[in-house]
Amino acid sequence: QWKGKNFMRCAVVSRAGQVLANGNLLLQQNEAGEWRLDLRTDGGRLIEGGVVGPDGDLTAASQVLFRQFFEVWGMSDLTLTVTVR
Repeated sequence: QWKGKNFMRCAVVSRAGQVLANGNLLLQQNEAGEWRLDLRTDGGRLIEGGVVGPDGDLTAASQVLFRQFFEVWGMSDLTLTVTVR
């Protein structure tokens, strides 16, 4: 089970190439039993993404996560670089 487990190491990078945060992508189960895609930064901040589709599709969940990136850093066109462990 992946509940609350780190499954990908990642970095949030600005369009200028500046690393805004390093952290881990997480899959966490909410009270309704739905899985959510989140990012926990190395600094301890939890950025909540969207709900993973019933078929495991991460498209909608990642779109919500990127909207949260805009709320946190006030920038668009951010890149998420991922290292799968």
